[in-house]
Amino acid sequence: MRFRHPDGSTVHLAYCTNVHPAENLEGVRAQLRDHCEPVRKRLGRDRIGIGLWLAKDAARALTNDPSELRSLRSELEHRGLEVVTLNGFPYEGFGAQEVKYRVYTPDWTDPERLAHTTDLARLLAALLPDDVTQGTISTLPIAWRTPYATDPTAAGTARKALVTLAQRLDALAELTGKSIRIGLEPEPGCTVETTADAIAPLTLVGHDRIGVCVDTCHLATSFEDPDTALDALEAAGVAVVKAQLSAALHAEHPHLPEVRAALGAFAEPRFLHQTRTLTAAGLRGTDDLDEALSGGALPDSTPWRSHFHVPLHAPPAPPLASTLPVLRSVLNRLVGGPVPRTRHLEVETYTWQALPAELRPRSRSQLADGIAAELTLARDLLTDLGLKELP
Repeated sequence: MRFRHPDGSTVHLAYCTNVHPAENLEGVRAQLRDHCEPVRKRLGRDRIGIGLWLAKDAARALTNDPSELRSLRSELEHRGLEVVTLNGFPYEGFGAQEVKYRVYTPDWTDPERLAHTTDLARLLAALLPDDVTQGTISTLPIAWRTPYATDPTAAGTARKALVTLAQRLDALAELTGKSIRIGLEPEPGCTVETTADAIAPLTLVGHDRIGVCVDTCHLATSFEDPDTALDALEAAGVAVVKAQLSAALHAEHPHLPEVRAALGAFAEPRFLHQTRTLTAAGLRGTDDLDEALSGGALPDSTPWRSHFHVPLHAPPAPPLASTLPVLRSVLNRLVGGPVPRTRHLEVETYTWQALPAELRPRSRSQLADGIAAELTLARDLLTDLGLKELP
């Protein structure tokens, strides 16, 4: 979906396909047929954007066979789908029964992360619509905090990889005329947990093709103030490459038994749900929701937020809530001003099948309905900010 900003530029809205498990090219094609095109039809649009997730095997198949890449581009056009952004965070296995810590490998100290991201950049340059010259890719925020923090060589290795990537992106732009930018996506528990944590390593990299992807669920989970966070990035000259529109799980009174019981329904075995609380002594947290709920692992006298991407249009029932107000605030700062600070927005609720059983979609049709409802909400937020939806 495209929108005209009051300054005349185009802002793109997509939804991320990592919600649909697919490890190979056949699976990607099935996503387009079974999920993405039905969402487009529900929205009554001739064209919608998707934030494509290409796992390792799918990316390699496209890289190794130019005819497959041309075929994929043709299929996207045939189904009324366009790609201006990729989710390069998960490498493989995101649809497995247990993902947890595996999603953080390989990290930016591993040469395979650089190789994979380079492939994604080249693929995106070929998949961009003819009238679009800029693409973006979100990636993991360097590494999970351990064992990275105890390796004295890790920071230097990761920095060199990102510098090399920037050089390759420069060469790609010169060759193709397409500018691809990469955004580190701060996430709780990682070496870059907050937007503030991103400033120092990105300043050392020192290249405008490498910036930040602001995920509004992650920002809210870490209790970052949107204005403070975005002001600091701007002051440091760090670009917001893209934004992922998502909402975290919020519990105002986690000491109450009924609140803990409600939270317990969201503790599940597939994904990590890092949980945080902001106390007078600072931010405290656990790596997962079940850990927070067991005993006294986390203080419960202040509100909790958990890294669980809840559907934007359907916040959890009381006594829980979502952090949608944080998303609204971030969106206002990013695209509500005289000039947009990012032009790529991506709805990223990948946890539909991890929701409590009674809230999960029971069919492809119900899932498509939910994704379409999220995009409708996002569209309305954008038009309320003065953007005009384009055909």
